[in-house]
Formats: sequence, C-alpha cells, structure tokens
Amino acid sequence: MADGHTITIEQGTRSVRVVHEGQVLAESTRPLLLRETGYPVRYYIPAEDVRMDLLTESDTHSHCPFKGTASYWSLPDAPDLVWAYPDPKPEVARIKDHLCFFQVETL
Repeated sequence: MADGHTITIEQGTRSVRVVHEGQVLAESTRPLLLRETGYPVRYYIPAEDVRMDLLTESDTHSHCPFKGTASYWSLPDAPDLVWAYPDPKPEVARIKDHLCFFQVETL
C-alpha cells in the first residue's frame, strides 16, 4: 500500500457477537480481522451471520482509497451502524460479502 499504509486480513479464531439495545444483530464463528494502519482492528462478519432483516440500507456511502466504496445500513435508532464494501479493491477482496460494525464483542 502507499506511503507505509498497510492492510492485513486474517481469519479470526474467536467467536464474535454484535448486540444493540439487547438485540443480537450478528453472531459468527468465522469473522475476518482487518488490521489497517491508524485504525483499530475491525471484524468483518459474513453476511450470512448478520440479521439483515433488522437493518435498513441507508443512502450513505464513503470512499476509502485502499478498500473502495462502502455502503451503510442502519437501525431506526442507530444510523449507519454497519458498513460493507460490495465491490472491494482486489487487495482486500476477502472482505466482499462481509459486514463490519462499530461495536463487536469477542466471545
């Protein structure tokens, strides 16, 4: 990556759970751990392990020069709570079909 910026992705070995206001939004035994220069570790959870039926796609998009364009999903009381890269850059292709939450609990 450019200017010393690095991103590594590895298969997680611990189960993770995402809970908001007592509601389990995601639970997975197969998260990907994405480590990026200047950011905390992010857990990318396979879409099949996320309660997509509880989330509403938002109009928000953001662009990362290293990962691509992100799309966001919300809860009624938590806008843009989760994001994903539907068409990630080739260097981070493993995160395709995975979603990332701001708050993740490791089990």
